[in-house]
Amino acid sequence: MLLSISIHNYTLVESLEIEFNSGTTAITGETGAGKSLVLDALGMALGDRADVDTIRHGKDRAEITAVYDISNVDAANQWLLDQDFEAQENCILRRIYTREGRSRGYINGHPSTMSQLKELGEILTDIHSQHEHQSLLRTNTHRKLLDEYAGAVEARLQVNEDFKAWNTVKTALDDLINRGDELEQRKSLLSSYVDELQQVDVTTSHLIQLEAEQKTLANAEQILQHSHNLLDLCERSDEINLRDNLNRSLSILNAMTHKPSALVTAENLLHGGLIQVEEAIAEITHHIDRFEADPQRLQDLDEELSAIFELARKHRVNTDQLEEKKVDLIAELDALVNGSENIAALQQRVDELASTYEASASILSTKRASSAEKMATEINHRLQALSMEGAELRVQLTKIEQGKYHPHGMENVEFLLSTNAGQPHKPLSKIASGGELSRISLAIQVVAASHSQIPTLVFDEVDVGIGGSTADIVGRLLKDLGQHGQVISVTHQPQVAAHAHQHYVASKIVEQNNAQSLMVELNAEQRVEELARMLGGASVTEQTRSHAAELLDLASA
Repeated sequence: MLLSISIHNYTLVESLEIEFNSGTTAITGETGAGKSLVLDALGMALGDRADVDTIRHGKDRAEITAVYDISNVDAANQWLLDQDFEAQENCILRRIYTREGRSRGYINGHPSTMSQLKELGEILTDIHSQHEHQSLLRTNTHRKLLDEYAGAVEARLQVNEDFKAWNTVKTALDDLINRGDELEQRKSLLSSYVDELQQVDVTTSHLIQLEAEQKTLANAEQILQHSHNLLDLCERSDEINLRDNLNRSLSILNAMTHKPSALVTAENLLHGGLIQVEEAIAEITHHIDRFEADPQRLQDLDEELSAIFELARKHRVNTDQLEEKKVDLIAELDALVNGSENIAALQQRVDELASTYEASASILSTKRASSAEKMATEINHRLQALSMEGAELRVQLTKIEQGKYHPHGMENVEFLLSTNAGQPHKPLSKIASGGELSRISLAIQVVAASHSQIPTLVFDEVDVGIGGSTADIVGRLLKDLGQHGQVISVTHQPQVAAHAHQHYVASKIVEQNNAQSLMVELNAEQRVEELARMLGGASVTEQTRSHAAELLDLASA
């Protein structure tokens, strides 16, 4: 239940706080005074898109806070727990937005997204507007209203989820079947690719080995020349070579009778160097003996490397990625080769999901069928009360063709109307006038609201186009709804306002070029005066005051 709304720097409001009681609250006021101020501000608190033009002139930001009593609203408490918000007896929704376009939301003091404000708002408040009767021309609205009346919203959501699961797999199966020829061509192409890659060793280690061997053979003559030069420097040169010079140096050191420690160290190092040179000579000699310049082998290497580079260009990858590419192509080919098995598996899965969908859709159909006639009866009762004698609404359920699944169930829902007894029932768009649509919409909204679990119901000038005794009946209907919950009604009909348990009047004052909207709760005497103004217009007489007092007395009775 909505407890209060605090509004700061919103449109013509500098600071305003409105407290609401349970039951029915009427909001009235002069034309242009902003009777919908509260509802517009409430929409902002509940996550509506922010309009910076609604920020009061001369201010940088607007702030709106709505406080709800959710002690008996299980759905709201569960939502708060599921979203990791702190659940309290009172739920505080706060919205701040600036001229720069920044917007922040809070739930019980914790930051929230606009979608979270909207989700929670839909649990706490249901707003019915004067324009809602236009949506009655769409059958989607009819289905939504029936499901809400039947308590089948969760069942419809389950059907929708089951349809999505079935449709996803069915689409994949159809695609696999329809692309048969294309997949065969792809399979043939993949087979040729894999054959090419399997004829060549494309592993990274093999590529490194090939490139190293190719470089060696390509430079064979130079390598041999340098090897012989090295051997000459180490041992073969008659004039000077490393081994002879090391041996001469060691001979000098050995002949010395007294060697300082530094020369002893030098002798040890030279001896080690000689050993290293001997080993190097052996390695160079061994290399020269086994090294062979093989032109044929070099040609083979060039051809194999050329083939590998050509494959890399063909598949648009680097040579070191060919091995991974080969694995991917083999996997794709295996999937296509096993395509018939995939089709069978998908078909089985489609059948399983179809059974699941039919089961949940059957539950939804049962709920709709058991509630359609009851809903129509209640609406027709309201239509009679709204001076539409002889009018009869029928909730028609039409089965969808067998085997054709729909995300919203196995039947279409449509409201049909007969405006006179004995006349055939026809779609609302073909039979109802604008005034009739307003009353039909009001009857449906009242019936839907009476079965709603939402604690606060808002009616925004839903009584447009009616008056007199019909308006009095509307007031009674809204008052009855207020006995079981909270109803806020913005109205221009005195007969409707008279039935409210609480009455606010909106007004606008202008002082020194400064306009400001006010919202004031009326006492009994002030209510008489406001109803008299609504009845008599600019000129309020004692007679209109008497009529207004009578309206209140009759409503109370």
